[in-house]
Amino acid sequence: MAKQNHLHCSFCGRSRDEVKILIAGQEGHICENCVEQAQEIIDQELNLRPDGTAGGANFKLTVRKPAEIKKFLDEYVIGQDDAKKVLSVAVYNHYKRINYKQQADDVEIDKSNIIMVGETGTGKTLLAKTIARLLNVPFAIVDATVFTEAGYVGEDVESMLTRLLQNCNYDVQAAERGIVYVDEIDKIARKGDNPSITRDVSGEGVQQGLLKMLEGTEVLVPPQGGRKHPEQKMVKVDTRNILFICGGAFDGIDKIIARRVNTNAIGFNVNKDLQEEQRKNLLQFINAQDLKSFGLIPELLGRLPVVTHLDPLDTATLRSILTEPKNSLIKQYTRLFELEGIELKIDNEVLDFMVQKAMEYKLGARGLRSICESIFTDAMFEMPGTGQKQLDVTMEYAEQMFGKSKLNMLKVA
Repeated sequence: MAKQNHLHCSFCGRSRDEVKILIAGQEGHICENCVEQAQEIIDQELNLRPDGTAGGANFKLTVRKPAEIKKFLDEYVIGQDDAKKVLSVAVYNHYKRINYKQQADDVEIDKSNIIMVGETGTGKTLLAKTIARLLNVPFAIVDATVFTEAGYVGEDVESMLTRLLQNCNYDVQAAERGIVYVDEIDKIARKGDNPSITRDVSGEGVQQGLLKMLEGTEVLVPPQGGRKHPEQKMVKVDTRNILFICGGAFDGIDKIIARRVNTNAIGFNVNKDLQEEQRKNLLQFINAQDLKSFGLIPELLGRLPVVTHLDPLDTATLRSILTEPKNSLIKQYTRLFELEGIELKIDNEVLDFMVQKAMEYKLGARGLRSICESIFTDAMFEMPGTGQKQLDVTMEYAEQMFGKSKLNMLKVA
């Protein structure tokens, strides 16, 4: 027994009493802590090898036709057909470009990065997440609001590739054919009309930092984030085959479009109904010139050649969003009550009431969840454990619950 207590780990020196497991070898022992650390070192060394010969994740490309991609998007996202078509074609061409072997005529296919413009709550991020669910390529969603010019507090633009590497278990070859969705791209717009008069460390400086990355270059990426681990070794990532999709609300850009588009024509042959319809959705006329006026520099726009828009949500679309998608809000709340053994029944007029409130407060699709929460919160608080088997949500009940909520105090714009 005394001999047993003298056993220790040959790596860290801990005794038998200080560890849970001590594995015996021919001339020594190793504890479970050292085994875990050794496994981490092995994974890091193999997965970060620049030639990618022992990458960790197996991303085998499965090519889907644009119509198949759009059909999948239709199951989760209501409306926005134009944006879906543009995204489907871009993703399909991305696959083809990766598999393309250059012919003798030396035709090089360039990638077509995309920029999506749409009001908040219209489904930009949802489209990106849904495509990530479908694809078998590494996919990362990053937020442009955290980026600052190199040397200032905040994240460098290279950190978006760190996220991509992490999502594919540091397989460099897989990451080099991945897709990055950059959200809130409008937040890095240039603050003033005159370039470089004053330092704009989170605006124009970030846009300039993105230029080479979007076009395609070899970037030295800190695999664990640059500022927190300065001693780590860098990984070289080639961005020529990485597709970048940018999205933003661009609040106020409709005024810029309105100044450019003549929506105030007068005369006997003017179609007033058509004009009114166009005023409701000025984003359909967006082009690169409007984005330049908003504050994106021309060099960045040249690297985002495909510009698409998302339509504002109308009453019919919001009504469909509540019930039709695979993961619709009503299906989610029905499942939440099912887990407690409660059957949820909602009158049709209650659904119309929710849509009406979302339209009044101009909250978009996200506002529907806030309204659902205000109506269902009391029931979700009180009913678990009571033995009740059914909840009938009538118009009277919905109005009463919504009237008690703080959301009811919002002033209609």
